[in-house]
Amino acid sequence: MFRRTFSRPWFFATALFVVLLAANLLVLPSFVSSANIAGTLAVAAPLVLAAMAATPSILSGGGGIDISIGPLIGFVNVFIIGVLVGNGIDSPWLVIPAALAVGLVAGLANGVMVAYIRLQPIVATLGSYLVLLGLALVVMRQPGGSAPEWLLVFGSSIGPLPGALILVALALAGWAVLRRLPYYRSLIGVGSDERAAFTAGVNVARVRLVAYGIGGLVAAFAGIALTALVRSGDPNLGASYTVVAIAAVVLGGTAVTGGVGGMVGSIIAAVDILLIQQLLSATRVPSFWIQVAYGAILLVALAVNAGIRSAGKGLR
Repeated sequence: MFRRTFSRPWFFATALFVVLLAANLLVLPSFVSSANIAGTLAVAAPLVLAAMAATPSILSGGGGIDISIGPLIGFVNVFIIGVLVGNGIDSPWLVIPAALAVGLVAGLANGVMVAYIRLQPIVATLGSYLVLLGLALVVMRQPGGSAPEWLLVFGSSIGPLPGALILVALALAGWAVLRRLPYYRSLIGVGSDERAAFTAGVNVARVRLVAYGIGGLVAAFAGIALTALVRSGDPNLGASYTVVAIAAVVLGGTAVTGGVGGMVGSIIAAVDILLIQQLLSATRVPSFWIQVAYGAILLVALAVNAGIRSAGKGLR
């Protein structure tokens, strides 16, 4: 039993979570108090959703790291504030579908470039990264605007529930449904062995297109969560989520070669990164060390998860 658990992709992230949670409770026990839990989850939500958004493209294989996730999150933020709310469109029945549509279209555009035009994912999504950064500055050159009242509840509480938890739960519920569909088996198959999947009759290009589309859709949820958190628009915020999201996916046990891993590990690892941020802040470590921590996490996670996968193969 222990050997099987040890070989699971998310084992390292889970063990790290236990250690970091204990350390945070020792240094700053109030951060999980009932008075602070909604605010803590509001900070965590964009990070968790960014990690979830980066997961499908990596699972699809072919070196599918989508580095445009961060700028897409930032663009959704300024699109909501600068384009929709700025022009008097503030109904949730219009804002949320429009924001999700932006994320889906951006994700599908990446998917077309990767799956059909056959550009390298890093090249295609780098182009998208730059385009989305530029568009965000075109829409809003400096931070400003104000989020509508209904959106702010996703940064506080909706009745007894933290609002941010609802956004994460919606995205996770969608993924849970997807896992029960034949598409999920095709996604893992393509990521594990593209040639074998093609030989078995799987439409590899379509599987990858959908994977990038799902990533863009979840990134839009992250953009909504970010808007609820900052309560305004800021064209400079999104890009920072790219490195964090990729680090969380790798830390969560998803193989960069594809076909191994999933959302659970990415979510746990994203919370790990939040706990690291909290711990460094509580101990008054200079903020630039956070970037050093991200790089160290990425390198250690690659090494440890490679070891865990090797151990898992040895146990079969």
